[in-house]
Amino acid sequence: MNILFVGNFLSPSPGSYSVSESLAHRLAAAGHRVIMTSHKVSRPFRMLDMIGASWRFRNVYDVAHVDVFSGSAFMWAEATCLVFKMCKKPYILTLHGGNLPVFAQRWSGRVRRLLTYAAAITAPSSYLQEKMQPYCSNIIVLPNPLDLSLIHYRLRLSPQPNLLWLRAFHEIYNPLLAVRALARLIDKFPDIHLSMVGRDKGDGALQRVKEEASLLGVIGRLSLPGGVPHNEVPAWIDRSDIFINTTNYDNTPVSVLEAMAGGMCVVSTQVGGIPYLLVHGQDALLIPRDDVDAMVDMVIRVLTEPGLAERLSNNARNKVEKCDWTVVLPQWERLLEGALK
Repeated sequence: MNILFVGNFLSPSPGSYSVSESLAHRLAAAGHRVIMTSHKVSRPFRMLDMIGASWRFRNVYDVAHVDVFSGSAFMWAEATCLVFKMCKKPYILTLHGGNLPVFAQRWSGRVRRLLTYAAAITAPSSYLQEKMQPYCSNIIVLPNPLDLSLIHYRLRLSPQPNLLWLRAFHEIYNPLLAVRALARLIDKFPDIHLSMVGRDKGDGALQRVKEEASLLGVIGRLSLPGGVPHNEVPAWIDRSDIFINTTNYDNTPVSVLEAMAGGMCVVSTQVGGIPYLLVHGQDALLIPRDDVDAMVDMVIRVLTEPGLAERLSNNARNKVEKCDWTVVLPQWERLLEGALK
């Protein structure tokens, strides 16, 4: 099977390895011919490259796969799918992003038109399946896959105050909440440390984190290594015990799934698709959006409440077992073959 993948394939930039890129490589390793577009860093050139590749390789690929995001990125899905319709090529859409339902409410006509002609539509969570149902009733849930063999599972029996934050630095992920929680926790846990791993998205969020850390006097308890290659993520997970997810919008973040696979104790804001993924008190602890008091209280619970860390760690690993590539890849192959029929 020959497959064209349309999305952001920016793995040369640390922290930019997407789920679709991983899927493309897995399918190629399974013997399928895969074409990926685009690797262009510039957004305008990337979109032009996507459109050009969709037309240029029309006699090569049998089926296409397109990532669908909200905002300006939605246009590349519209443009490339128009090319596919002209070429009479079947295509599969995968919905992404906690903000996509809000975008769909504003641009319902555009979203409905895009989804109408797809051979199949997938989403990585039941959250997006439910919220996007007004525009398409047959969305298939395929979880964001993981290679569990690459992530060392360590049961957290006696967690230490080693915190990990793993996202891109952008205001929608609210990194300042992590710094403010760190400042509140130092008195109770003098040896606490927070690692904030992620690339700078350029909206000033990283600079604000540095300024806030200096102002609160916690810069010495904070590591900012920047974006790291994806193959280094398991090591960061293994050396930390508590994963804090501070985002204001979310769907099914791979970083949270990877932390769960490693047995970390997850404390997360209860936004978007998070409540569809995590169960408070069972495999994670959930807090309201941008609530520093709740974040501090939940971290304290993990570090002091007998048996809690062990329960969260064990249940988290058990939950993500169904996301392993050995389970998910055959589902993708069947879906792609079905699109050809």
